[in-house]
Amino acid sequence: MKRRTKIWIAIGGVVGVAVIGAFIANGGSAGPEVRVETAARRDLVATVTGSGWVRPHRKVDIQADIMGRITHLAVAEGDSVRRGQLLLRIDPTQYEAAVARARAAVSEALAREAQARANTLQAERALERARALAARDTGFVSRQQLEEAETQVLVQRELLRAAEYAVAQARAALREAENQLEKTSIVSPIDGVVTRLNVEEGETAIVGTMNNPGSLLLTISDLSVMEAVIRVDETDVPHVSLGDSAVITIDAFPRQTFTGKVTEIAHSSVNPPENQTSSGPGGQTQAVDFEVVIRLDNPPPLLRPDLTATAEIVTDVRPGALSIPIIALTVRSRDGLEALPQESPEASEAAASLEKSSDVEGVFVVRGGVARFVPVEVGIAGAEHFEVIRGIAEGDSIIAGPYEVVRTLTDGSPIRILGAETNASRSSSEDQE
Repeated sequence: MKRRTKIWIAIGGVVGVAVIGAFIANGGSAGPEVRVETAARRDLVATVTGSGWVRPHRKVDIQADIMGRITHLAVAEGDSVRRGQLLLRIDPTQYEAAVARARAAVSEALAREAQARANTLQAERALERARALAARDTGFVSRQQLEEAETQVLVQRELLRAAEYAVAQARAALREAENQLEKTSIVSPIDGVVTRLNVEEGETAIVGTMNNPGSLLLTISDLSVMEAVIRVDETDVPHVSLGDSAVITIDAFPRQTFTGKVTEIAHSSVNPPENQTSSGPGGQTQAVDFEVVIRLDNPPPLLRPDLTATAEIVTDVRPGALSIPIIALTVRSRDGLEALPQESPEASEAAASLEKSSDVEGVFVVRGGVARFVPVEVGIAGAEHFEVIRGIAEGDSIIAGPYEVVRTLTDGSPIRILGAETNASRSSSEDQE
C-alpha cells in the first residue's frame, strides 16, 4: 500500500471519530442545530426611540390688532431683530384722525366741566346771600326762596360731577385712540430671527384670531435655545423621566449627532382616542403617541425650526449586568413544562414568582446535550441583550438562535451546537499532527 493512501485512510478515520464524538456529545440524536451564547455581564443601556421635529424653545407669532394696509415693511425673512425693533407699519391715517377727534372731545369735556364748576360756585354764593338775609330779617327772604337756593346748589354740584365723569370718559377715549394709533407700528417683542414672513408691503393686515391662519403676519424665533419634539409610543412613555439624556440625529445634518435632556413630557396624547375615527378592518384606531420635549445642548447656528429629528432617550443604565441575548428569551405554556430541579436560589425564586401565571417567560439552557427550559425574570432591555434579574447564573450556556429553532424548541429536546463538529475536527487534526 502506498504511503499517500495510508495517510488518507488515517485522516478519514480521524474525521469519523470526530463525527461520532460530536454525535455522542449532542445526545446521540440528530436534533436541530442551535447557536449557543454564554450568559455574561455587560454594560446595558435601555433606550426609547421616537421621531419628530426641531423647534425653538421660544417663538412669537406676530398678528395685527387692527386692520389696515401695510405701508412699510422693515424686515425680511432671516433677519436678526432686537426687542423693540420696528417690524412693519400699518397705514395710520384713520387712527390719527381718531386721536384728533378724541383730543377735541377732551377739550369740550373740560370746557363743560369749567362751566359746571362756575355754575356751582354761583349757586353756592347765592345760597350764602339768602341765608345771610334770612338771618337778619325773615321778611327779606321767604322760606321757599331759601329752599330753592339750596336745591340749586345740589343740582349744580351733581352737574359738576357729571362734567367731571365726562372728562374722564373723554380722556379714556383719547387713550384708546392713541393706543390704536400705536398699534399701527408693530415692533419685535423678543430678540430673535424672522423665521417666517407671510406678508408684503401693500397688503392688508387683518385682525389676528386663533382660528384664522391668514392673520399671521410673521414669526420671530429665539434660535439660541432649540428643542426636539419627539413623539413616543404609549408603551414607552412610562419609562421616560424628566432629565433623561438623549442622542438626537437630524436628517439635515447626517454626519452629526446632538445631545440633550428631556424637559417636558406630555400628560395627554397627541390624538386622543375620543377624537379618532375607526379605520381599517375590525375598527382599529390609530396608535396613541405622546410628545416628549428634549432641549438640545449647544445647538449649531445653522439649525432651523421644523427640521426632521430622531432621538434615542436613555431611560436606564445597568453597568456590569448579567445579560442574555434578546432572541434567547421566549414564552412557554406552564402546562407543558416539567418541574425541573433548580440549581440556584435565584432560579427557584424566578420559578416561584411565575407559578400563578399560565405562561412562563424563560430561556433554554444546554444541559447534558439537551435543551432545558429555565424561567427567568428580566429587567431592562439593551440594544441586543436583556438584563437577567434572576433565573440563571453567570457562565450558563444559553441557546441564542436561530429564531425559528428557539420558537419551536421543547423542554428536553436534543440539540446540536453549531460549530461543535468543526471544533472537534480541528482538535483531532491537531492531535494527529
